[in-house]
Amino acid sequence: MEVLQTVVALIVTLGILVTFHEFGHYWVARRCGVKVLRFSVGFGKPLWGWKGKDGTEYVVAAIPLGGYVKFLDEREAPVPEDQLHEAFNRKPVLQRIAIVAAGPLANFLFAIAAYWVMFVWGVQAVAPVVGEVAPQSLAAEAGLRSSDEILRVDGKETQDWSAVHLQLLSHLGDTGEIRLSVQARDSSLVRELRVPVERWLIGQEEPNPILELGIQPYRPSIPAVLQEIVADSPAQKAGLQTGDHILAVNQQPVDDWSALVEQVRKSAGVPLELEVERDGRVLQVVVTPGTRDEQGEVIGFIGAGVQPQPLPDWLIRTIQYGPLESVAQAIGRTGEMIGMILDSIKKMIFGQISVKNLSGPVTIAQAAGQSASYGVESFITFLAYLSISLGVLNLLPIPVLDGGHLLYYFVELVRGRPLSEQKQVLGLKIGLALLMAMMMLAFYNDLARL
Repeated sequence: MEVLQTVVALIVTLGILVTFHEFGHYWVARRCGVKVLRFSVGFGKPLWGWKGKDGTEYVVAAIPLGGYVKFLDEREAPVPEDQLHEAFNRKPVLQRIAIVAAGPLANFLFAIAAYWVMFVWGVQAVAPVVGEVAPQSLAAEAGLRSSDEILRVDGKETQDWSAVHLQLLSHLGDTGEIRLSVQARDSSLVRELRVPVERWLIGQEEPNPILELGIQPYRPSIPAVLQEIVADSPAQKAGLQTGDHILAVNQQPVDDWSALVEQVRKSAGVPLELEVERDGRVLQVVVTPGTRDEQGEVIGFIGAGVQPQPLPDWLIRTIQYGPLESVAQAIGRTGEMIGMILDSIKKMIFGQISVKNLSGPVTIAQAAGQSASYGVESFITFLAYLSISLGVLNLLPIPVLDGGHLLYYFVELVRGRPLSEQKQVLGLKIGLALLMAMMMLAFYNDLARL
């Protein structure tokens, strides 16, 4: 069932984003008088389609990993004399630039609209209140304390942990300092902290900047009461049941769920004696945690889930704005994400960020499935981020992508004439090779994560 949800989420996600991207090309092309022969969502064999009154063939194809808009163009096939005025290649260079740029622009507009809906609707988030600060960590040395709330990072407001995470990500590979504005819960005093970093997390795979600073987000204590037992897991084989309350491990009291998890993780393959309260009785149960690899570290697991507890009201934030203010917030958020993605690409090129962070369709499918399972808010936010990523990547000056075509047209605009066909073909071959290399690397990273 989970696999089906992941596949469906991937198809829906790419279907929405590709449709918007290609519609941008289509809409501007029609306004410029270009005849559109085919509008395809997906590649390969058409599964379903129809022909519109405008003569365009609208198609849904078999491979849902992209799409395209096919224009009338003399470079691809002979064009009747009476239709030459509708050929893409006969249009002025500024119109061709507008048509090509419209696809990525549509992705950015989609993201702005998605964020606008979220801000008007209102998003619930967890306030960035610090739980524990690891001794001798960067955060501890800077003066961060338990119960501090992170108000701003580098002067930018951080209303939730997601905002903190994004601001810290911008410092990957940097040498300098991270500025934190923090406030204790029982004080009105705002403290300004400086966290010095040097080549911070350079080349690290899947970095978690919050944890790397030594910060554990605050979470209320959750009793170690089991709600879910995974079939054929160590927990089930040991006889643990839903509703069991774990009181102690190896005669050491268990204060909460996190303490139990920590003990299990460091006890891979080692039998643990649990003291369990069940239906008013206290039982002794021996469970041997299984083993699995997590980023090169062997950890233990028993295959049990906790009974969730609601977060206290003071820890929950509702981020909501009026319709007009939401426009500015949505544009600002989209701009921040564009900047972050461009900065990440630059740092990846210069080796400051590991290329293993590059993701392909498998990772996208997993993320789409997870965000869909978390609810509408999470899925819309994921759509917005992926739409921005699609827009930015398409604008890279690599022949084959929209950015490569724009590069050719801007050269033509400056020179007054297009590049020779031979040079354009050479550029397309180089671009195709680069694109294939990126796709193979992303797919390899997907398989390595699996």
